[in-house]
Amino acid sequence: MTTHRPAPRPDVRLDDGAMEPVTCSTCSARVEVRKSSWDQTSIQWRTEALSACLERRATEPGSGPNGGVFAGCSALHLSIRESAVRGELPVQSGEPLPVNPEGAPH
Repeated sequence: MTTHRPAPRPDVRLDDGAMEPVTCSTCSARVEVRKSSWDQTSIQWRTEALSACLERRATEPGSGPNGGVFAGCSALHLSIRESAVRGELPVQSGEPLPVNPEGAPH
Protein backbone atom coordinates (compact mmCIF):
# COMPACT_ATOMS: atom_id res chain seq x y z
CA MET A 1 0.00 0.00 0.00
CA THR A 2 1.38 3.39 -1.02
CA THR A 3 0.96 6.27 1.38
CA HIS A 4 0.33 9.63 -0.23
CA ARG A 5 1.83 12.54 1.67
CA PRO A 6 0.53 16.03 0.96
CA ALA A 7 2.96 18.46 -0.62
CA PRO A 8 4.57 20.86 1.85
CA ARG A 9 3.03 24.30 2.04
CA PRO A 10 5.15 27.08 0.53
CA ASP A 11 6.97 29.33 2.98
CA VAL A 12 5.34 32.75 2.55
CA ARG A 13 6.64 34.47 5.70
CA LEU A 14 8.77 36.92 3.73
CA ASP A 15 5.95 37.91 1.36
CA ASP A 16 4.74 40.65 3.71
CA GLY A 17 8.15 41.84 4.91
CA ALA A 18 11.72 41.11 3.95
CA MET A 19 14.67 40.56 6.25
CA GLU A 20 16.38 43.83 7.20
CA PRO A 21 20.02 44.38 8.20
CA VAL A 22 20.73 45.18 11.86
CA THR A 23 24.19 45.83 13.28
CA CYS A 24 25.05 44.98 16.88
CA SER A 25 26.06 48.09 18.81
CA THR A 26 28.61 46.07 20.83
CA CYS A 27 30.61 44.06 18.28
CA SER A 28 29.32 45.39 14.93
CA ALA A 29 28.12 41.95 13.82
CA ARG A 30 25.63 42.54 10.99
CA VAL A 31 22.72 40.11 10.70
CA GLU A 32 19.48 39.96 8.71
CA VAL A 33 16.37 40.30 10.88
CA ARG A 34 12.61 40.10 10.54
CA LYS A 35 10.31 40.94 13.46
CA SER A 36 6.95 39.24 13.06
CA SER A 37 5.82 40.70 16.39
CA TRP A 38 7.39 42.29 19.46
CA ASP A 39 7.89 38.77 20.85
CA GLN A 40 9.01 36.93 17.69
CA THR A 41 12.23 37.66 15.82
CA SER A 42 13.90 35.71 13.01
CA ILE A 43 17.66 36.17 12.58
CA GLN A 44 19.94 35.04 9.74
CA TRP A 45 23.60 34.92 10.70
CA ARG A 46 26.29 35.40 8.04
CA THR A 47 29.82 34.01 8.40
CA GLU A 48 31.24 37.46 9.18
CA ALA A 49 28.69 38.01 11.95
CA LEU A 50 29.44 34.60 13.46
CA SER A 51 33.10 35.58 13.72
CA ALA A 52 32.41 39.08 15.07
CA CYS A 53 29.88 38.20 17.81
CA LEU A 54 31.67 38.14 21.15
CA GLU A 55 28.92 36.19 22.93
CA ARG A 56 28.75 33.59 20.17
CA ARG A 57 32.53 33.13 20.16
CA ALA A 58 32.43 32.64 23.94
CA THR A 59 30.25 29.54 23.44
CA GLU A 60 32.53 27.76 20.96
CA PRO A 61 33.55 24.27 22.09
CA GLY A 62 36.36 24.42 24.61
CA SER A 63 35.78 28.09 25.47
CA GLY A 64 34.52 27.83 29.01
CA PRO A 65 31.77 26.16 31.06
CA ASN A 66 29.07 26.81 28.44
CA GLY A 67 31.25 25.90 25.46
CA GLY A 68 29.15 24.76 22.52
CA VAL A 69 25.78 26.13 23.77
CA PHE A 70 24.66 29.41 22.18
CA ALA A 71 21.29 30.55 23.47
CA GLY A 72 21.46 33.96 21.78
CA CYS A 73 23.34 37.23 22.05
CA SER A 74 21.98 39.68 24.61
CA ALA A 75 23.81 42.63 23.00
CA LEU A 76 22.34 41.82 19.58
CA HIS A 77 18.91 41.35 21.14
CA LEU A 78 19.10 44.90 22.56
CA SER A 79 20.30 46.31 19.23
CA ILE A 80 17.39 44.66 17.40
CA ARG A 81 14.87 45.94 19.96
CA GLU A 82 16.28 49.47 19.79
CA SER A 83 16.10 49.38 15.99
CA ALA A 84 12.43 48.33 16.16
CA VAL A 85 11.59 50.96 18.79
CA ARG A 86 13.18 53.68 16.62
CA GLY A 87 11.09 52.46 13.66
CA GLU A 88 14.12 51.38 11.62
CA LEU A 89 13.05 47.71 11.76
CA PRO A 90 9.38 47.14 10.92
CA VAL A 91 7.27 44.98 13.24
CA GLN A 92 5.07 43.01 10.84
CA SER A 93 2.14 42.54 13.23
CA GLY A 94 1.56 46.30 13.40
CA GLU A 95 1.02 46.05 17.16
CA PRO A 96 2.15 49.03 19.22
CA LEU A 97 5.17 48.72 21.48
CA PRO A 98 4.06 46.89 24.65
CA VAL A 99 4.19 48.98 27.80
CA ASN A 100 4.97 47.57 31.22
CA PRO A 101 3.66 49.94 33.89
CA GLU A 102 5.69 48.21 36.64
CA GLY A 103 8.91 48.81 34.74
CA ALA A 104 9.97 45.15 34.70
CA PRO A 105 12.00 44.11 31.64
CA HIS A 106 10.26 42.23 28.82
